[in-house]
Amino acid sequence: MATKDPREPFTRISVQEAREKLDAGLAVMVDVREPNEYVEVHARGVRLIPVNSVMNEVKQIRDLAGDKEVLFICRSGQRSALAAEFAVAAGLSELPLYNVEGGTQAWVAAGLPTGD
Repeated sequence: MATKDPREPFTRISVQEAREKLDAGLAVMVDVREPNEYVEVHARGVRLIPVNSVMNEVKQIRDLAGDKEVLFICRSGQRSALAAEFAVAAGLSELPLYNVEGGTQAWVAAGLPTGD
């Protein structure tokens, strides 16, 4: 179940909730891991923007999102939370931002689709 901590500029959601948003066309997902991690396994349909590049890729994220929500995913959920913080600091506070709890590990464990 989605949870919003008032101290965080994003909402935490499960991999199942993320999948539902993606399937409904309500969101885009950004994988913030490093390229070598991404090539090993990644959720289907994600865009790779490593966490250290997020602040420099604000325009790309905004263009990718359009009028959709932005879901950040990493390996386990820590770097994606940081990426959401970076996105807000770089000026993306108008977009609904989400952190996919458990990250790619939870996505794979849940049997959700991987690859391009």
